[in-house]
This record gives sequence, C-alpha cells and structure tokens, in this order.
Amino acid sequence: MAYHHLDYAQLHAFCSAAFRSYGFDETNAKEITDILLAADLNGIESHGVQRMVRYDYEISSGMVDIHAEPKIVHETPMSAVIDACNGMGQVVGRMAMRMAIEKAKRVGCGMVSVRRSNHYGIAGYYTEMAAAEDLMGLCMTNTEAIMVPTYGRQPMIGTNPIALAMPADPFPFSYDCATTVVPRGKFEVYTKRGDAVPIGWGVDENGHDSTDAPRVLENIIRKAGGGILPLGGSSELMGSHKGYGLGVICELFCGIFAGGMTAERIYKTEDGGSGICHSFLAIDYGVFGDKAEIKKNFSDYLRKLRESDKAQGCERIYTHGEKEVDMRILRREKGIPVNDKTLEELRNIEKKLGAYAVPFPAEI
Repeated sequence: MAYHHLDYAQLHAFCSAAFRSYGFDETNAKEITDILLAADLNGIESHGVQRMVRYDYEISSGMVDIHAEPKIVHETPMSAVIDACNGMGQVVGRMAMRMAIEKAKRVGCGMVSVRRSNHYGIAGYYTEMAAAEDLMGLCMTNTEAIMVPTYGRQPMIGTNPIALAMPADPFPFSYDCATTVVPRGKFEVYTKRGDAVPIGWGVDENGHDSTDAPRVLENIIRKAGGGILPLGGSSELMGSHKGYGLGVICELFCGIFAGGMTAERIYKTEDGGSGICHSFLAIDYGVFGDKAEIKKNFSDYLRKLRESDKAQGCERIYTHGEKEVDMRILRREKGIPVNDKTLEELRNIEKKLGAYAVPFPAEI
C-alpha cells in the first residue's frame, strides 16, 4: 500500500475545518485536531488522522454530543469526577487534566476521573500537559472490551492504555502504552494494508492464535468472541497475566472510580453514547523534596540508560519519549504519511462537508 506525505499545517487546517463544520467552536476544533495530529507527529498512525472516519461516524450518528457541557458531579480539594455527558473525549480530556494540574499546584496532587465520554486520542498528550507545568502526569482510559483475559476467549477488558510523563532534561520521560499487545488501531491499519498481523497479537472466536486482522476486528464488532491479547501474549510463560492485571488496574481508575462503565458494557448504553471513562492525575513531585535536585537526578539516570552498553549490532538505547521528539521534527519537515485507504476516507469527508471544507492538504 502506498503512502502519501501531507503537509502538517495544511492537514491541521483541514481537520480543524472539519470539526468546525460538525458544530464545534473554533477553540474546541483546534484542540481536538491538536490531539489527533499529535499521534501522527509522534509516529502513532493507529491514533492519528486515520481515526477521522471513526469520528465522522460517531459525530454524525449522534453518539458524540457536540453541544455537551461536562459537569462536575463530585469534588474534593484533591479529586473530582466529571460527567462528560457524551461529549467529545478530547474536549473533556483537556478540561480534566487542567483541573488535575490546578489541584496539584494547590495541594500537591490532583486526581480527576471522567465518565460517559468518548475516544480521547493518545493518553500521552495529557500527561505531557502536566510535564509542561513541571508536574508528573499520569493518564488512563478504558475502551470497549477488546482484550481477552489470560486463557480466555471472551473480550472483557479494553486496550486500556496507561501513560506517564515526568520532567527531565533534555526532554521529558514520556511513556504511553496500551495494556494489550497492540491497540485496535493497529488491526485497522493492517486491514487497510491487506497484511496479516503477527502471531501473538490476537485470537479468533475459539481463543486460538489468529493472523487474520479483518476476522479479529469483525469478531470484536459482532461480539462473536476472540480479540486482542494482553501484553505478554497468550500464556503466563511470557507474562500475559501481567498485561491482563494492568488492564484491570486501568478499569479500576477509570470505570470504577468514575462511577461509570467497565469495558464489557461500553457501546451498550441506553442513551446511545459510548460510555468510555478516563482518569487523569497530576503530581507535584516537590512533595518528595527539592524539585531541581529530583529532576537532575532523574535526568542523570536517563542519560546513564542511554549511554549504557549496547547489545551487539545495536547502536542506540532510547528512553521513553526520545523517539517521539525525533519523529516530530522529521514529520513537520517531511510531512505526515497517510496511506491510500485513509486518504480516500479523508476525500470522502471533504466531499461530505462541501463548502465547509478547506482545500485538501498538499502532498510534500
């Protein structure tokens, strides 16, 4: 499958105009687009512009309420629970992390859980909001049931990413990882390419290994059994139970603490929303001592990791977030790679929006 490199600024203008045409105000349209394209800039194709077709469907079908006004339903000086009222995940996501940041600045730690939301993009975007304020950020979200428990064949847990960002020099430590072997978006990308997925990513309706991306996706959609494996694969031998446990921890922080839905109930709501839940934490690491000293010590440790002895044939050890820094520079210069199928989806959205759309992004 061929890839086309689209100019970032023009792609951003196109997506922002699309979200304005759906009814979002200029600020929200820009922020949604910022988060969406942050994935592409970081090299995470599964969560980038290829998700536009999904957002188009969910907004057009009414699953996402563009006029939703999130409301606080529980609050303490350190914590809060927000009902997103079926609004766009990125809108309530930024609101929740801002609230967590302000609480952390006042009392040392801010924890905000969100219920009745929708897909919110990459978790790492929100943790880096906290890191930019010289705080440590932690963020999680549940999703519809896609992960099968270790030794199971019925999806009961979401892909449930966990992200953490911590200030450091010359760039923050930024970890963002699904608790499944790969996120659902990887299966979508492989389906678009017509490629088989590797053994160990997913299982069929009988719980057997499957490399058939469309089959695994169709089974997830139809609730026919099978799904994506936890980190560690299909057995305890390689640590499947560890990824499974991390997925459950994410459900605790998101669906349970928010008083919302856990994975197996998402997209089965009575009001037509998705029911997705999130969790946002910001911590002023100064509660542990002198912040400058802590940051220096962590920066020194990360440097030692990068400079430690390399395996034979390997030239570089990365710390989390380093590859993304390099990728952002490259893609702002060389453009965002978009495959043929996603390009066709974007053109269909352009036709649908008509007069609201801006000129289609140019190829570099």
